[in-house]
Amino acid sequence: MFLTSARSRLSPSLGRAPALRLSNRTSPILAMAPQRRKQSSVPEGYVEDLSKGKMLRFENSLPKLPVPTLEETAKRYLKSVHPLLSASEYERTTKAVEEFIKPGGQGETLQKRLIARRDDPKINNWLTEWWNFAAYLGYRDPVVPYVSYFYSYRDDRLRRSNPAARAATVTLSALDFKRQVDDGSLEPEYLRKLPMAMSSYQYMFNCTRIPALPADYPQKYSPEENKHFTVVRKNQFFKVPYVVDGQQLTSGELQKQFEHIYERAEHPVNPVGVLTAANRDHWTASRAKLLEASPANAKALKDIESSAFLVCLDDAAPVTLEERAHQYWHGDGCNRWFDKPLQFIINDNGTAGFMGEHSMMDGTPTHRLNDYVNSLIFGNKLDFDNTPVRSTLPPPAPINFELNLETEKAINEALQEHKSQIAAHELRVQAFQAYGKGLIKKFKCSPDAYVQMVIQLAYYKMYGINRPTYESASTRKFQEGRTETTRTVSDESVAFCRAHQDPKVPREEVVKLFREALKQHTKYTLEASDGKGVDRHLFGLKKLLQEGEKLPEIYQDPAYTYSSSWYLSTSQLSSEYFNGYGWSQVIDDGFGIAYMINEDSLQFNIVSKRLGSERMSFYLNEAALEIRDVLMPDLLAEKEKAKL
Repeated sequence: MFLTSARSRLSPSLGRAPALRLSNRTSPILAMAPQRRKQSSVPEGYVEDLSKGKMLRFENSLPKLPVPTLEETAKRYLKSVHPLLSASEYERTTKAVEEFIKPGGQGETLQKRLIARRDDPKINNWLTEWWNFAAYLGYRDPVVPYVSYFYSYRDDRLRRSNPAARAATVTLSALDFKRQVDDGSLEPEYLRKLPMAMSSYQYMFNCTRIPALPADYPQKYSPEENKHFTVVRKNQFFKVPYVVDGQQLTSGELQKQFEHIYERAEHPVNPVGVLTAANRDHWTASRAKLLEASPANAKALKDIESSAFLVCLDDAAPVTLEERAHQYWHGDGCNRWFDKPLQFIINDNGTAGFMGEHSMMDGTPTHRLNDYVNSLIFGNKLDFDNTPVRSTLPPPAPINFELNLETEKAINEALQEHKSQIAAHELRVQAFQAYGKGLIKKFKCSPDAYVQMVIQLAYYKMYGINRPTYESASTRKFQEGRTETTRTVSDESVAFCRAHQDPKVPREEVVKLFREALKQHTKYTLEASDGKGVDRHLFGLKKLLQEGEKLPEIYQDPAYTYSSSWYLSTSQLSSEYFNGYGWSQVIDDGFGIAYMINEDSLQFNIVSKRLGSERMSFYLNEAALEIRDVLMPDLLAEKEKAKL
């Protein structure tokens, strides 16, 4: 889920920021997937409030996001920057940290203010408001490619020749999930048997991001009053009610509606949707121009923004994993409404995927939604085939915009900006088929920590150095929890990379250093998930500086900016139903690497601003094979010993 570039955001999440405008954008996705099994008993210390419904019954008894002590954050921070700095740089940083945390110093004053904010009964989470503004809503660069993320679905062999049928099954399955969110019957997620915050689910359906100055804001609409979804085909939008005469549309009826749209939208129209791909200031001004151009545009905007979700029927037929990734990540920039949290994308050849807007929700809720949608389809768990179609069903209603020269000019400018943004990026997919989670577990390694070391070794092979790396860790066990940064680079990870690349170091020593690196990474991840990471705490303290107060030396120290400049922004979400997922880099000199860890395969989606994504893909493949070969002799020896 954050740097020194003009496009920088805050230091932590799928994120990047100069001064108080965050140095990094939050990586869309979280390292540890939540459990989804039902909880048979109430965990100790938690109280069920069934008046809020099943989904939200634990929300009020979730603990508040903690504030670590100055001393523990100082210790963890110094350890995290040590492998990144020279001896003289580290000495300077150490002095700045010691000055900051000394009794009576600025750190102590800021810490007291932060604790008071944490303990304020009117505030559920001391970070939420600041973080949502700094990392997302106040961020003015385009949401695509810099914020939004995508999932690519496995093919549905039964319906791949019929995109209308494919769209119908995806829509029906999404509506089944929506029903559970709306009526509150969805079971909460759990992490290590503890319930997780479900509050972000309220921003999933019937919601949109509204462009505004100085910051955008989320707009939630009543699901009871807006029982429709939006379909877009060749840039033409349609309003499709999913309840007619008190009865929800069947799969056959949904298919019929999509067939109507395929027939009606024969020729592309002016792409109003591309305005949502522009930088947020341009879109804010353009939305005002749309509203001024005609009263009809207010209704058109309302129909789209209040809809349950978007279904994008793309005039495309991607085949390769890279073609699919490009299609779901950005497409042509026109057949979309990028402000919607949920966009399901169906191509003419039946391939399908999803795009998510990141501002109010991280990856795990939409991962659950999309995993659920595909589990219903591949398990044939709903009435998808041969369902009745009412002859009285009204056809989809076109959503028409009335444009003038000024709005047409704004659309053209947005389109040119989008093309320029996408052209500056390169994307590669490394579909690694040699092994996956199954073998990694036989090596007695944490799969996520293992793959993080594959990424570190690949980067070291390419550059001969390790640089600051972000991995998202979930803090959803706290009220309104989102993410914290796992700082992957450590003394242990650097020692492993150097040893591995030195042919004079014995294999046994490389294995030892590798396992120490895994241990350290797992330790930091667990601490971050417990709300004891470095980045959010330091961000919160800095936010509480008052006008006229001196900026503490710790924040002026170059190590602070550098150590939160994510040359590698990484995160994992895995599903056997996906064949890809990803997002962009967060600084111009960095890579965005989204990865999946499946039972027998690994996959990396690699994005950069033309730094050599193809070469990084090669090194990831090489690193994964070499680490396997380093560990395999010990596994084989264990097997031989077991035979005796």
